[in-house]
Amino acid sequence: MRTLEQWFEEYAVSHQNPKNKAIHYICVPAIYFSIVGLLMSIPTGLISTTLKLNAPIIENWAFVVLLFVLIFYIRLSIVMALKIAVFSALCLIANYYIAQLLPLWIFSIGVFVIAWIGQFYGHNIEGKKPSFLKDIQFLMIGPAWVVENLFSKK
Repeated sequence: MRTLEQWFEEYAVSHQNPKNKAIHYICVPAIYFSIVGLLMSIPTGLISTTLKLNAPIIENWAFVVLLFVLIFYIRLSIVMALKIAVFSALCLIANYYIAQLLPLWIFSIGVFVIAWIGQFYGHNIEGKKPSFLKDIQFLMIGPAWVVENLFSKK
């Protein structure tokens, strides 16, 4: 199993151009955020019926999926898992409030599409294919790479 640092080294190969990096710093979190919103938009009959907590921020499919996402990160780094957990919680809370104002699924699809256009534009500038085309797990490495690069003391 690769270490988080090995994943980052391989991911960084196709993320050298400063414009592409800047685009990724915006678009990767936006994609993550929009996926959380899309998952929160799925009807929660089974979850709500089972848990009966009356806590909409955790009684949704996004929360369930994010638990599995955190397992992926825990295997790589406890510290990174904690950082992603904080970001995930912020995504859940923000999406909850957005859903009070407008249809969350429509908003999330819009953000998702625009962010992916940005991603592919960034890779066009870079002149290299997105890493996830080589290994789908890079879709999980991208958010960690952004967190590491934006908030590291390096």
